[in-house]
Parts: sequence; C-alpha cells; structure tokens
Amino acid sequence: MTLLIPVLGDQLSMTLASLRGVDRARAVVLMMEVWDEATYVRHHKKKIALIFSAMRHFAEALRGDGWTVDYVTLDAGGNSQSFAGEVARAAERHGAEAIRVVAGGEYRVRRDQDDWAARTGLPVEIMEDDRFVCPLPDFYDWARGRRDYRMEWFYRDMRRRTGLLMTAQGKPVGGQWNFDKDNRETPPRGLNYPAPERFAPDAITQGVLALVADRFGGHFGDLEPFGLPVTREQALAALDHFIAAALPDFGRYQDAMIAGQDYLYHSSLSLCLNLGLLGPLEVCEAAVAAYEKGAAPINAVEGFVRQIIGWREYMRGMYWWDMPKFAARNALGATRPLPQFYWTGDTDMRCLSEAVGQTRREAYAHHIQRLMILGNFAMLAGVAPQAISDWFLVVYFDAYEWVELPNVIGMSQFADGGIIASKPYASTGAYIDRMSDYCGRCRYDVKAKTGPDACPFNALYWDFLARHERRLRGNPRMRGMYATWDRFDAAQRTACRDSAATFLDGLAPADQGWSKAPT
Repeated sequence: MTLLIPVLGDQLSMTLASLRGVDRARAVVLMMEVWDEATYVRHHKKKIALIFSAMRHFAEALRGDGWTVDYVTLDAGGNSQSFAGEVARAAERHGAEAIRVVAGGEYRVRRDQDDWAARTGLPVEIMEDDRFVCPLPDFYDWARGRRDYRMEWFYRDMRRRTGLLMTAQGKPVGGQWNFDKDNRETPPRGLNYPAPERFAPDAITQGVLALVADRFGGHFGDLEPFGLPVTREQALAALDHFIAAALPDFGRYQDAMIAGQDYLYHSSLSLCLNLGLLGPLEVCEAAVAAYEKGAAPINAVEGFVRQIIGWREYMRGMYWWDMPKFAARNALGATRPLPQFYWTGDTDMRCLSEAVGQTRREAYAHHIQRLMILGNFAMLAGVAPQAISDWFLVVYFDAYEWVELPNVIGMSQFADGGIIASKPYASTGAYIDRMSDYCGRCRYDVKAKTGPDACPFNALYWDFLARHERRLRGNPRMRGMYATWDRFDAAQRTACRDSAATFLDGLAPADQGWSKAPT
C-alpha cells in the first residue's frame, strides 16, 4: 500500500504525528507550494519567501532522512494551485491507497481537508497536531462551562502540567505566578541592543527570493535583505543566540519601543515555533535552564515562558473553541475602513509611521507595537475588526489565523465583547510617550488633549469611551477612566469629541487591493 502524507508549510517538524510509525518504503510525503495559500490574503513578500524556503529546506532534510518526497513548486507544470487539487493529483500519480495528514492549523484549511476523501475516493486519516502543549480536547474540557476564560488561570494550569518554573512542592518558583510588575521599564539611552541572529541566503533561498520577486512583487513589504532562519539548525542557533544575548534583559524592557531598534531584546522565535522548526517545550526549557544557571532573572524567564505556554496555547484554544463565529465578531459595531497609512506609513503620527515602516521592512513588530499602537489606534478609530485582522494576517511573518485572529479580534479590538480581554486595551498618547521615544520628535503634542496639534490618540481615546459608555461604564476595570471623563466639563467633552471627529474625517481609506487577492 502506498500511503500519501501531505505535510503543510507550517508543519515542518521531523516529529510530526503523520510521520511517526510509518514504513518509509511504502510512503510518499507530499509538499505543495500553491497560489491559493500565498494569496488568500496578499501576504508580505518576506513571509512568503520564509515559508517557501523553509519548506524546500525541510523537503531536503526529509530526503536525507530516507523519505520519498514529492515536492510541487509553485511554477511546476500542471500545479492546480490548491491543496485539494494537488492532493488529488498526487494520489493518482503515486497510486495511493490512503492519505494521512495532520490537521491544518487554520479553520479554512481544516475544512478543506474534510473534503479530501470525497475528492480522491480514498480513506483520509486527519490526526491531531500534538506539537502543542495543550491538546484541543483538554482545552475544551478547561473552557466548558466557564463564565471566565481568563488566560491567567489557563496559564497556571499549563505551568502545573509542564512543571516549568514549579517547585517540588507544586508552588511557582519565586513565590508568585506572574512578574509583570517588573517588566515595564523604559530603557535608558545608549543601551547596546543585541541584533537577532541572521543567516545568509543559500542557493535554495536565493531561488525562492527570485520566485517571490517575480510572482509576488506587488505584495506589501520589502523582500530583501533576507536573513531569517529557514532550517532546524538555524532555528536552534537563533534560540541559542536569544538565550545568551537577549533573554537576561528581555523581561524588564519587553514593553519598550525605540525608533531604529526593531527587535530590542525580543526573540522573534515565534516564526520558528509557528513553522514547526522549534517546539514550544524545548524553547521554554532552554529559558528555564538559563534561569537555573543564574544566566537570566526570573522576571525575564517567567514572562517569556508565559508568552509561549500561556498566550500562544491559550489563543490557539480560544480560536478553535469559538470558530467560525469568532471571525465575524464585532461587539463594538466598528465599521470604519482601514486607513491607507497602514500600508504606506504616510502619517504625521510618528509612532504609527515607525511601526508601519518597521513592519514593511521586517515583516515583524513586537507585541506592544502591535497591541498598543497599531491595534489601539484601530480600535479607538472604530476600524472594522475584520479589516484590521486581515491586515495583521498579511503583514507579519509569524501570523497564522489560529494565533493572529484571536489576538486581534479578542485582545486588540475587544470585538468579542470581553471573552478574552477583561477590558479594552485602550490608551491615550501618554502610554506611548512613557514606553517609547516616538513622541519627542512627533509633529503632534502628546500633552495636548484637543486641537489640530494635539496627539490624535488623546481625543480618540475619550471619544471611544463616550461612544461605548453604555457597554463599558459598568466594567470594574474601566471605573477610573470614566471617573476622569466625569470630571470633564461639557466644553471639554465637546472639544474631545469634535477633535476626534475632525481627525477621523480626514483619514483616507485603504485600497483593499493591498490585502485581498484579485478574483
């Protein structure tokens, strides 16, 4: 019997469930570059190159490990440019009698897999993706019947499950679960930030870069320079570099934003995790080992571990728990088109211009830039959550819908009505000023609340509270904000709302051709 094993572009793990316990002499691994996946949104050029290069390198690693690999390149003759079409063609080409595949990480891919049996007339075994710490059935057991889905409670369960940063007595190392209070420092001037490990493109990657430049040249973002990790060996080197060079200061400066410093102390290992080049536990264990050797402090290591076994696992669980309804949620009734400057960076708001410019160059921005600048502005302005969610999916090299959509719809935009976040992550320009150096050379005055020269975040923030007062005033975590709003006199309130309206009326809407594939 010939067993066909499709391996998708985010399943680049030698330990993949579908590859285990298989007679290699009777199996063919199918890997596919297809137009449908590159253009269901018009992904950043660097993201497409990253995935295609990592796939081609993984195919070579599989061959070196004794597997027969059928690799369909994007420009191969007869390529149907869809997963279902290529699975059907490969099944016929190899005389397959069965198909075995790990479940796709995105809802639309998983639904596509459900049709493969009918398309091919073959039995299709769809296996759970066990590269995550929390199996989905376990997450559903945790979520079922809850009124409160807070990540903190899930995270503590994951600490107990894994034993990471736990004492022999079942208590958290350091005496507390969360050290976030130590992780909000603004770095002093003159720090020597460690650049992430970069890797010169080899012949395989150079071929992919040429392909992407030719076929996807109109997509958003810069393709080169390209130095991202595309192999398991490079991913391990990137992990080692982060642990040694950046982890010690990651915690206290993880919320900081500095112009010209795209990475600060962040790892960008999310791209390796989401491709499958690294596993979540091995990354966490490397960080914990650094703490145990005295090479990194507890606040840095705990914060890093929380992002992986806490937020990453939690967001995946919440995505599958609520799909497909999650994708359409819009609790605040936001309908504004995405502003054009999200694609061009052409805005006098320096924080947004810096964040978009970095995103264009690197296909990366760290979590505070994404949440408190790019996401915060979209929420305050009333941008439709699906529009900003599509943008995030396009532009970041680590963006896959299972992790991007709940982060944007739930945490960033509060469009789920508070299922994920206990309050909207909204702020005035004061927060951005405190955590960055963006405001000092901005054309707007971060201290002014209203008027043409005031930071737009200020009036937009108060206008947001006013628009959604009926929904948000009763939120216990919003009482302080509304207490301040209540102290404004009628003229101040009117000035805030008028300033916000004037600014929003001047926003040019984006050309949707940036994000949506042509039909």
